[in-house]
Amino acid sequence: MKKNRTLRAGALALFCALAGVCGVAAVAHGFAGATLKALVARPEVKVSLAGTVARDGKVIALDKTSAVHPGEVLNWTITSANDGDGAARGYKAVGQIPQGTLLVAGCTVADGAVSVTYSIDGGQTFSAQPTIEERQPDGTVKRVSAPIAIYTQVCYEWSDALAAGGKLNASYKVRVK
Repeated sequence: MKKNRTLRAGALALFCALAGVCGVAAVAHGFAGATLKALVARPEVKVSLAGTVARDGKVIALDKTSAVHPGEVLNWTITSANDGDGAARGYKAVGQIPQGTLLVAGCTVADGAVSVTYSIDGGQTFSAQPTIEERQPDGTVKRVSAPIAIYTQVCYEWSDALAAGGKLNASYKVRVK
């Protein structure tokens, strides 16, 4: 029996080394009785996006309206739910700023400890304060804050893991041009 347990522990150690999902400590600290599933817990994050518009003193879901009008403010909410059995570490959610809209300054809100960054190049790069080059009257080029009108995405990055069974919300507002 002892030989069989050693063989299973050795096989698990080989699997873990190849997969890179657990260290020797996991094998050394009681493989007997543990299942492989428990040792390789994985997150399964499901993301949904919902939009609303305030109109005539009511909040209307965007999927219940046929059109939006210039000047209206749309509220987008990204909900991330971890239905897996492991934590999602380094989790990020990115929201699009739809064409024909402008991000409302200072409108980003999110659950938990989050860092918010923005893109002006279609999501290639993100920065807390995007900048562009601007030619000065004397011909030199200077980096200046990018106008909010050219923001294309907003990215939320949480410092804490999204726990198994956990849920996070992030929202932002845009104004229809």
